Amino acid sequence: MNENQECPHVVAYKNSAFLDSADARALRILSEYLEPLSHFRRERIRDTIVFFGSARVGESGPMSRYYQEARTLARLITEWSEGMQNSSRRFVVCTGGGPGIMEAANRGAREAGGKTVGLNIGLPHEQTPNPYITPELCFEFHYFFMRKFWFAYLAKALVVFPGGFGTLDELMELLTLVQTVKLAKHIIILLYGTAYWKEIINFDALVRHGMIAEQDLELFQCVDDPATALRLLQEGLTKYYLQPAEPLPAEEQETPAIAKSRT
Repeated sequence: MNENQECPHVVAYKNSAFLDSADARALRILSEYLEPLSHFRRERIRDTIVFFGSARVGESGPMSRYYQEARTLARLITEWSEGMQNSSRRFVVCTGGGPGIMEAANRGAREAGGKTVGLNIGLPHEQTPNPYITPELCFEFHYFFMRKFWFAYLAKALVVFPGGFGTLDELMELLTLVQTVKLAKHIIILLYGTAYWKEIINFDALVRHGMIAEQDLELFQCVDDPATALRLLQEGLTKYYLQPAEPLPAEEQETPAIAKSRT
């Protein structure tokens, strides 16, 4: 190189061509762990109530009741959470950040004056962040599996409204983690809309064919109205997290997302 010639390279972490390359994929994956983690630490988000459901369910139409009931339930659970004296453990509504049921849940939580999380992902259709997410807690993911990690990592309860492939994928992922005890915590799982879920998934047939154990049916409960869902969430969250009969696992006593903010 001529002594007067400038080096054409920049430091690696400022090299956008490298960061967008296949060689840097591991860095991009890691960033989808570290960037949300930094926000959760700063906002002191420790526990979430995750709402899953279709992006295609709106305020009007044949399935509109589910939009309104997701909105109501999110508002009720947030009001309950906001009324707790112990502010170090708050059950924050979390969704996939898009329209439909996700929008309804974020909207209800915001109407109750609470923070609310949106884990959005870039897709060709449907998926754009809804306007009800707390700005500091609005995330955009590229990798589905990193988005799923954040759904599972802080979740203490899961409410699954009617949905399609994405909702089924998310539900089965969490059910599998709970069934195989890969999560060292209790997650309350509610399937909202009994008639819909019994038509879509024949759990009894899975038992009859020996594909799952009969006790696996106890991993979830079906509900049909916000009041019942709220009661089951309150009972389960109180039993396992607010007034546990046994000490919580170490990672639940002080999760990384909250521990850092106390230093």
